[in-house]
Amino acid sequence: MNNTFQRVGLLGRREHPGVYQIVADLLKLLDERGVEVTIEDRLATLSHFEKRAMMPRDAIGEMVDLAIVIGGDGSLLSAARTLVRHDTPVIGINRGRLGFLTDVSPDELIPQVSAVLDGNFTRDYRFLLDVKVVRGDRVIGRAEALNDIVVNSGTSAQMIEFELTIDGEFVYRMNADGLILSTPTGSTAYSMSGGGPIMNPALDALVLVPMFPHSLTSRPIVVHGDSEIRIDVVSRNQIHPPVTCDGQVSLTALPGDSVFVSKKNQRLTLLHPPGHSFYASCRDKLRWSDTLAK
Repeated sequence: MNNTFQRVGLLGRREHPGVYQIVADLLKLLDERGVEVTIEDRLATLSHFEKRAMMPRDAIGEMVDLAIVIGGDGSLLSAARTLVRHDTPVIGINRGRLGFLTDVSPDELIPQVSAVLDGNFTRDYRFLLDVKVVRGDRVIGRAEALNDIVVNSGTSAQMIEFELTIDGEFVYRMNADGLILSTPTGSTAYSMSGGGPIMNPALDALVLVPMFPHSLTSRPIVVHGDSEIRIDVVSRNQIHPPVTCDGQVSLTALPGDSVFVSKKNQRLTLLHPPGHSFYASCRDKLRWSDTLAK
C-alpha cells in the first residue's frame, strides 16, 4: 500500500472528550498501512499509548512528514505556531465546537484520513503574523499568531489611546478598547465578533478592527498582507495593555511602547480531505442558509 506520508505525528490535547478513541482508531489505521507514528508526549500519557514513540511537539515537527492535530481550532492554532517553523503539513481532526481549521469529522475519520494518505487532498497555504513590542531601542517581547493579534486595555470598560501607522504613513490616533489585527484565517474568529468582514483564506490581506472605538465613524480597514503595521501606545495612558496572540500567548506593553506587526516569512500548509469548501464551512459553522444553491 503506497502512502504519500511515511512518518506521521499525532498531536493534541488529552482533555478533549473522545480523544482516546480517535487516537486508537488512527493508530490502528496507520499501523495497518505501515506508517511510522510518533505521538506528542502529552497525548502519549493516555492509557495504553505510553509505550509508543513519543516526543515533545517541537521535536515532532522536525521529524514527520505530516502532523495530525486532534482537538478544536485552539489546539491547531497552538500547534501551528510550532509546526510552521519546520514546514510540516497539518490536518485537523475536530473535537471542538466550530472546527474551521480542524475540518475532519470524527464520524468520517477513517475514509478522510485514508484519502489524505493516498494523496487525495488539497493544499491550503495560510500566512502567520510576527509581532514585537519595542521599548525605546530594545525589543522586549516577540510572538506569532495564525488568527489574530489583539492590543487592548486589559481592563473592563476602560479605553486606551493609541496611534496607528501603516507602511510608515500615519493613519489615526484613536481612543478605543483596543485594536484587532486579523489574518484571513482569523476573520471568522474574534475579528468577526468585533464587526470585521469574513475574508476568503486565499486573500493576501489583513483586517484592522477597532474595538468599541470612541467614534461612530471608526470602521475596520483591510490592507495588503505585506503591510507593516505600527501601534504606538500613547505615553499618557495609565494602563499596561496586553498584546495577545491567538488568545493564547500574551505580551505586556507599557505607555510609550510600540507594537510592530508584519507577515511571517514561513507559511502554514493545511491539508483538506476531498470535498472541502470554505463556503460550505461557513454555511455549516455560521449557520448560514440551510438551502444549498441550486
